[in-house]
Amino acid sequence: MSDGTDTAAGETLRRLYVYNGGFLTQRRVRRILELSGYDISLGKPGDGDLVGVWGQSPTSPRGEYVADKTGAQVLRVEDAFLRSVLPGRDGAPPLGLHLDLNGVHFDPATISDLERLLTENPLDDTPLLDRARAGIDRLRTGHLTKYSGVDPALPPPDAGYVLVIDQTRGDASVKSSRADSNTFRELLFLAQDEHPGARIVIKTHPESAQGHRQGYFSAADASDRITVIDAPISPWALFEGAIAVYTVSSQMGFEAILAGHKPVVLGQPFYMGWGLTDDRTPLDRRQRRLTRAQLFAAAMILYPKWYCPYRDRLCPFEEALAGFEAETRAWREDHAGWVATGMRLWKRQPLQQVFGQTRRVVFDDKAPVARAKAEGRRLMVWAGKTTSDLDVAGAVRVEDGFLRSRGLGADLIPPLSLVCDDLGIYYDATRPSRLEALIAASVDLPQTARDRADRLIRRIVKEALSKYNLGGADLPPGLPMGRRILVPGQVEDDASIRLGCPDVNSNLGLLQAARAANPAAVILYKPHPDVEAGLRPGAVPEAAGIADAVLTRTDPITALSVVDEVWTLTSLLGFEALIRGKRVTCLGQPFYAGWGLTDDRAPPLDRRLASPDLTALVHAVLIAYPRYHDPVTNLPCPVEVVVDRLATGDIPRPGRFNRTTAKLQGLLASYAHLWR
Repeated sequence: MSDGTDTAAGETLRRLYVYNGGFLTQRRVRRILELSGYDISLGKPGDGDLVGVWGQSPTSPRGEYVADKTGAQVLRVEDAFLRSVLPGRDGAPPLGLHLDLNGVHFDPATISDLERLLTENPLDDTPLLDRARAGIDRLRTGHLTKYSGVDPALPPPDAGYVLVIDQTRGDASVKSSRADSNTFRELLFLAQDEHPGARIVIKTHPESAQGHRQGYFSAADASDRITVIDAPISPWALFEGAIAVYTVSSQMGFEAILAGHKPVVLGQPFYMGWGLTDDRTPLDRRQRRLTRAQLFAAAMILYPKWYCPYRDRLCPFEEALAGFEAETRAWREDHAGWVATGMRLWKRQPLQQVFGQTRRVVFDDKAPVARAKAEGRRLMVWAGKTTSDLDVAGAVRVEDGFLRSRGLGADLIPPLSLVCDDLGIYYDATRPSRLEALIAASVDLPQTARDRADRLIRRIVKEALSKYNLGGADLPPGLPMGRRILVPGQVEDDASIRLGCPDVNSNLGLLQAARAANPAAVILYKPHPDVEAGLRPGAVPEAAGIADAVLTRTDPITALSVVDEVWTLTSLLGFEALIRGKRVTCLGQPFYAGWGLTDDRAPPLDRRLASPDLTALVHAVLIAYPRYHDPVTNLPCPVEVVVDRLATGDIPRPGRFNRTTAKLQGLLASYAHLWR
């Protein structure tokens, strides 16, 4: 069995006859089945055809009856163990599926494909187990679970409790373990009896907490010793404070194993019987002893079919996980809703797309603080429009990201990435920022995160990507040979210069300093495009007399490719030069300076004490800090998807009336609440 990336490309699809409307109406389910080699059909199966049923749902007997009468093989379909941010009953499509030709993973009466993997597969491949350990770490650090709409900021009870896991009443996994309400009463009794004096915490199921299905416990079970929790507290936070975990057959029991527990299990779920659980209803045929990594490798990497919605293909676990992380982050940051202020009209529609998918963004420039407080929303402001009152109110500052678009914001091209900073903003060196905190923490990245950042660096360099990806003129012919230094000009009233250049703060001063320090070097001066157009201050009439060449309208990445070094005030081109292995000298205090990676000529910032390498810096700047939005699927996405879009140009292009349309959309986005 593969890691879930098989496709039906070039193969004849096998007809899969179904008798459950969900197979027809759920597009994601249909697509995963199609990519896995199945053609969903209606009618009576013939030779070689299969019957598809959803696990052991109430409709599965229909398909089982047809299969029994026709001799067709049954394919049992179930959600994968990472499903979605919100439960399926809220309409969320699944991230992946289990397609099992032998049984269903939660029913001990069958030997499922998963159990065969756990029994027969060697599970001793070092790269596979390394992937499993990395996957466990990403779930733990990201507080990811089957339904990841939890709030990691919610505190669990004080440590030292016994965790009892509730499930939905009548769930198929409960029935398959021959359990019922009495089993859950026994579960609670055992937790109390085996841990006398310890507090008991009952965690309800997300679907029970949201009113979709009843559980086996309720608020009536609370007492001086027993606490019932239906708040969306992260399971990983609950595991950290628990001294023991008790479950019947919940998937949280599997996650408890990954968190380092040996849960007491009264049922017979897929994860019991391998030496990782305290089994009160043993299953004699399971005699093998596995590690947590082996269990994870089979259940999360080899068994499921994972789907990538951005590329419309089956994919490895890690690719699916990256998208799941992006969707989860967006929900957690946005589900309370936003009041946005200081946003230009044309920006409102893109902001609505990025931040308003869970709850519509409200735009208010009159009384944003009062409105946010009254409606329980978060508060955001475009970073350059913040005020002291908004700072006191804790407004999150928003700015364009560092891989932004193909085209300028000045042309009303919507951004593919935005940064949200609750501490400051990356270009303001006078105060700490969230990016600074992420850079400082990046020195302790796990190896898998470093590998991801290294792959990102290689791809950006290969595809010659930058913030705006504008292209430009080629280099002028006849450039002098020798040690070449690129000096990028900037807009002189730019906030990064006003807030991060205590000494030299002009293009002329930068150019003179570069020449004075490097009298024999070949200096290439590249004016800023807005300055060249006469739109912004920063022109240097003397440039031709100081530099060896002035690169008019030259593509900045092409210019970087022929130089050895960059001298800059605070330009992002300095960071892009670092990525390409160039030496960078900073006369200002940009976000990438002060960490030991640049030659810093401005006064040092005492708070920048960490010493990340380039890999760690790139992870903080391009992976951890920004949020990315895929313009094709209109979904939150990981950085790799935006890199794909920028590299291939697979981005919806603005029409000729872009400016008028963008402003009109922004106006309508401001009043969307009137008809929604």
